[in-house]
Amino acid sequence: MRLDGRSWRVRIDKVRLGADEYRVVRPAAVIKHAALHESRFGANLSVDKDAAVEIAAAWWLAARSPRTLIHLPLKASPATCGGWTGERRLDLVLLHHSLGFRPAHWKQVRARLSAGRPHKITLPADALPVFDDEHHVRASHKDNLDRLHWDIAADTMFVVGSRAAYENEAGKIRGLVEDCPSHLAHDPTTHCCAEIDLDPCRPHHYAGLHVECCDDHYLRTGSPATRRSSSASPSTPSSPSTSATSRSVPEPAFSTMAAPRSSSLA
Repeated sequence: MRLDGRSWRVRIDKVRLGADEYRVVRPAAVIKHAALHESRFGANLSVDKDAAVEIAAAWWLAARSPRTLIHLPLKASPATCGGWTGERRLDLVLLHHSLGFRPAHWKQVRARLSAGRPHKITLPADALPVFDDEHHVRASHKDNLDRLHWDIAADTMFVVGSRAAYENEAGKIRGLVEDCPSHLAHDPTTHCCAEIDLDPCRPHHYAGLHVECCDDHYLRTGSPATRRSSSASPSTPSSPSTSATSRSVPEPAFSTMAAPRSSSLA
């Protein structure tokens, strides 16, 4: 399953908090199978293939849209996979570090969200670049400042970083969408996952996000929320070890992405 050309239906809202105004993007509908749990071993996100596409789209948008909060209300998902009894369920917010948003303000912002306006985002061919090993060695160096950080507030996990920081981990997210289906079709017992490297915003007992393909539900029929655009052209699969560079793509112009209102988005 190719990620290029996939569309993501979202709702866009603007919330004013004091002198600041925040743009919040969230899925148009509940992500049916995505459960994020916090445990002493780390944060674990279990997804099926539709949810993996939505996570990938959100990841790309967080890197490319520095003035936007991408809110994934995963606690609303009916899925319960990937966690143990008693572990806390979390929502997920992805954002660019230049926004300077304080997680402590999230509860107030969330309370002021309205229904929002429906939009459709289509991923370009180079949405999530895949870099070679040499690039990853440089990115993992202790002096590299382009690293993702995380924090938790109001039952929500925040992932914060620069465009480069998001793109350094992007190949792992792309692999969930494009490589895991064939691996699981060949051997359903295969454990497919992405280990996202994170640095804590404050002292915690873990620093990472484990995104796994749900063993029981990953392979299933696709949903309209992440349907491939009819205008997308096929391309050859990429390999995690293949070097990839991204073209210069400006921040998504939300004012030009409005989708026609339909009964499913009313």
